[in-house]
Amino acid sequence: MRGIIYLLIATLLAAMGWVASKFVVSHMPGDLFLGVRFVLASLILLPFCYQRLAKLDLKQILTVLGVGVFLGLALQVWVHAVTISDSLSEGAFIMSLAMIIAPLVSWSLFQIKPNRSFWLALPVSMMGMALLTLGSGWHLESSQLYFLMASVLLSIHFVLNKNIGSRLPPLLSICLQLFAVGVVGLITASLSEPAVIDYSWNLLWWFVISTVFATSVRYLLQTMGQYKVKLETAALIMILEPVWTMLLSITLLQEQLAWQKLVGAGLIMLSLIAYIKLSRREAKLKQLQQASTGN
Repeated sequence: MRGIIYLLIATLLAAMGWVASKFVVSHMPGDLFLGVRFVLASLILLPFCYQRLAKLDLKQILTVLGVGVFLGLALQVWVHAVTISDSLSEGAFIMSLAMIIAPLVSWSLFQIKPNRSFWLALPVSMMGMALLTLGSGWHLESSQLYFLMASVLLSIHFVLNKNIGSRLPPLLSICLQLFAVGVVGLITASLSEPAVIDYSWNLLWWFVISTVFATSVRYLLQTMGQYKVKLETAALIMILEPVWTMLLSITLLQEQLAWQKLVGAGLIMLSLIAYIKLSRREAKLKQLQQASTGN
């Protein structure tokens, strides 16, 4: 139960990060915000893993940082989408499609064919995406397109991160990757026009929430939770993030969603749950078949 509670809190903190980011980017450039936020977040996590970091060789460090760069690129696109979006709820559900897109990325990069459950979940998620983009006719708004691009980049990060995941302690990997995200943001900010920041206590408050709670504490709790529960359970809990985001957006930002977009969000959630559940069932059947063949 402790692991489940950790993950539930982590999803709520992640949703708070969406709302906090929306407030922050209205007062400062998004790339600078990401740069400072994630460098500070990595430094907060560093005391928990610096001893293991000292034992890594240069190749291992560069590999993890390289994977973090893909996360940085995904978040650069994401923060731009947040800046121009009028609906964080839509963005959160579109970003959750990264879990569905990831098998296609794995197939193209490593020739690992998607399982049967993926092909069953894919059309459901596509219908959900279609309903989310329904307005006065079917069209993608620019913010929705950027959220979709960020989702594709995030799926690439998922695949690459899974490829190196078994080689390093999760917290150490997260710390290095958050640092890489911050560096990408700072480099992008240095290439942009000089930052204009509207300083206020409100900005500081939301920046602290996004950096300390929605990033450092969130990833720490997420790592601890994933360690204590089964992978399938963790995955099911983590897809609550867009639901929390929708509820917080409606409560704090007075956001409204048309009925067809709510149905679209529900279909995306359904596709994710079905994908995880069916994948788990397929894995068990495969294990049973292998066991019977061995006997």
